[in-house]
Amino acid sequence: MLGWALTFLVIAIIAGVLGFTGIAGAATSIAQVLFFIFLIAMVIGLIFGLGRRA
Repeated sequence: MLGWALTFLVIAIIAGVLGFTGIAGAATSIAQVLFFIFLIAMVIGLIFGLGRRA
C-alpha cells in the first residue's frame, strides 16, 4: 500500500512539473489518503503484534 502512495506521489510531482495541475492535485490527494491508510494499518498491526507477544 505504501508503494501505491509513493507511485501516486511521483505521478503528482511529474504532473505538477509538466503543468497538469488538475491531475497533480488529484494524484496528491490519492497519495495522501493511501499514506494515512497505510499508517493506520501499520499502527493496528503493531498493536496486535505487541498483544500477541504478551
